[in-house]
Amino acid sequence: MTTTPEHYVQEKAAKSGSSFYYAFLFLPPPRRAAITAFYAFCREVDDVVDETSDVGVAATKLAWWRSEVAKAFAGQPSQHPVLQALMPHAPLYNITAAHLHAVIDGCEMDLQQSRYLDFPGLQRYCHLVAGIVGEVAASIFGQTDPQTTTYAHKMGLAFQLTNIIRDVGDDARRGRIYLPVNELKQFDVKANEVLNRGYSERFTALMKFQADRAHRTYDEALALLPDADRRAQKPGLMMANIYRTLLREIEANQFQVLHQRISLTPVRKLWIAMQTNWRGR
Repeated sequence: MTTTPEHYVQEKAAKSGSSFYYAFLFLPPPRRAAITAFYAFCREVDDVVDETSDVGVAATKLAWWRSEVAKAFAGQPSQHPVLQALMPHAPLYNITAAHLHAVIDGCEMDLQQSRYLDFPGLQRYCHLVAGIVGEVAASIFGQTDPQTTTYAHKMGLAFQLTNIIRDVGDDARRGRIYLPVNELKQFDVKANEVLNRGYSERFTALMKFQADRAHRTYDEALALLPDADRRAQKPGLMMANIYRTLLREIEANQFQVLHQRISLTPVRKLWIAMQTNWRGR
């Protein structure tokens, strides 16, 4: 059965089960089509790293994506349905090749390093894989104030910090620890304890430190959102409420994240999105 590029990206977004998908449902069709295509692009390049065990093969695939993006923005038709679906929206929502290349750069960092010495180093990674995504999303949602970009970058960081907390166990099984090395030392948690799923009071204290920083980042992001764009950025606020509820769920579970991936049910995510839509915050 042949599938259209639009159907392909819709399937990709829906299948991911991501919290983002539930926020997209409330957008008008043109914006929904644009964010779905962009999100599918992010998933495609992220999957290259997560699903390809050979680093050389993954690097080759990311190089292919880099060249496809360059060709697409040079006006050549793309071979891939994700770019076929995304490119018609690029000029409408100020999506540039630099945005897409930055997302690829972030995924490439996963091939080159599996530890971060300190939080500023981790922030650089978060900027590429989440801050840039937030910037593009804010533009698609209907940004009018330049200050909204600063909000979007900060909110992207909050989302990524939540992902890191949720995925400590999954990432460790891939040989990656995103918790900064100097913070592991600060709480006297050895890397091999994380890799071997070793819970302790020290690990819980380390994770509480991570969660507190994530909560502060959400608060800082929300304070940066200009009133003029609050209504347009409602999908981002839906995602923030879903992600923050997840963070609180992880805290309530005493950070039992090494042996399982704590998540919210689809019904709960949809309910939070609907509540945010009604309340407007």
